[in-house]
Amino acid sequence: MKVSIITICYNRVKTIEKAIQSVLSQDYEDIEYIIIDGKSKDGTQQIIEKYRNQITNYISEPDNGMYEAINKGLAIATGDIVGLMHSDDEFYDNNVISKIAEVFKASNLTEGVYGDGIYISNDDKEKIIRNRIGGEFSIDKIENGWLPLHPTVYIKKNLIEKYGNYNLQFKIASDTEFLLRYLYKYHIKMTYVNAYFVKMRIGGLSTSRKRAFEVLKEDYKIYKFHRLSAFKAVLLKKLKTLIQYIKR
Repeated sequence: MKVSIITICYNRVKTIEKAIQSVLSQDYEDIEYIIIDGKSKDGTQQIIEKYRNQITNYISEPDNGMYEAINKGLAIATGDIVGLMHSDDEFYDNNVISKIAEVFKASNLTEGVYGDGIYISNDDKEKIIRNRIGGEFSIDKIENGWLPLHPTVYIKKNLIEKYGNYNLQFKIASDTEFLLRYLYKYHIKMTYVNAYFVKMRIGGLSTSRKRAFEVLKEDYKIYKFHRLSAFKAVLLKKLKTLIQYIKR
């Protein structure tokens, strides 16, 4: 079972190497690694070139944002399973992909897998800022603002071909729309793994406080787009986030 991992990046010279190393150090053998760079100008490309012979596909060209870049990666991915490794993040340990593959191999009914993650400080100390436990999946939880942590989600490639890529109508929180479409609209069969999959650094596009309000507004539009109670879902989603900071 081949697993495709896609990393998209733009000007991530400080973090891209750890992301790459965490993928290359996985103990699962059948990994297709794809990097889509937005034509970085800060030395990111030079770091990627150091590992070029270990990267399956590498594209560096201008794009219109992270979701267009992810869609480029999905277009060339040939794995049975597809997941993301953001350029600010890294795997929690070296056997994450092995755990994920085992779950898919255990049952043909499993269409997607997700796990847990932690948010860490963007420095050498890597202090835990927030703990993100996925918990078991249910439609009721989705209606109340719950979604799995996006970088922990791995989905069968044939489902992505069936249900579509990331919606470029949404520029900041298209991952929310993607997950709602797959989990809420199409009810794909998800399996939760009670294990940490990723370490995410505070300060990336999705975690920057400067973008928090924009994400909030786009989340609201996305929940409305899927005909959910947007105010309730977004409010409860943000409340859950606050609780995670308190409980860290």
